[in-house]
Amino acid sequence: MENNKNTIRRVVMTGMMAALLAVMSQMQIPLPTGVPVTLQTFAVALCGYLLGSAMGTLAVGVYLALGAVGVPVFAGFSGGFGAFIGMTGGFLWGFLPMAFLCGLGVRAGKKYTALLLGTAGLAVCHLAGVFQFWLVSGMSFPVSFLTASAPYIIKDVVSLVLAYFAAIGIAASLKKAGLGDIA
Repeated sequence: MENNKNTIRRVVMTGMMAALLAVMSQMQIPLPTGVPVTLQTFAVALCGYLLGSAMGTLAVGVYLALGAVGVPVFAGFSGGFGAFIGMTGGFLWGFLPMAFLCGLGVRAGKKYTALLLGTAGLAVCHLAGVFQFWLVSGMSFPVSFLTASAPYIIKDVVSLVLAYFAAIGIAASLKKAGLGDIA
């Protein structure tokens, strides 16, 4: 019976975090570069930090799968497979390793390790985003970096740190409420 409760809890939390990611994707400030300022980075990091590497990555995967089949969950209420091959599609692909590394970091149980691995995940996400932006836009790689990544780095690092501390608070509240460990 306890195993069923844990399975149900994990499924519910994975779905809730995918939904939270979809909602936070809509909170955006469009920019002329084509790369909007969103809260996706915060939500992706929160998925990993709160749910762990496997379930956090699964929650992001559910979000991406919903968007791929056309559900308008991506920034600006967009969806469809075309988003994955567009100028900002590399960031979508990069969300998976970011969530995984954030989750891996939290498993280590040390704040600095968690933040370091989360930062590595963020770097992978930005690298994937810049690489695809470069391929699709036809701009040089340095200009692609300056357009699609550099303006967002500080906001994304702050988002990552805030997500880590939010996850600690949420996990403590859930434990206190008798819901046990999520991941």
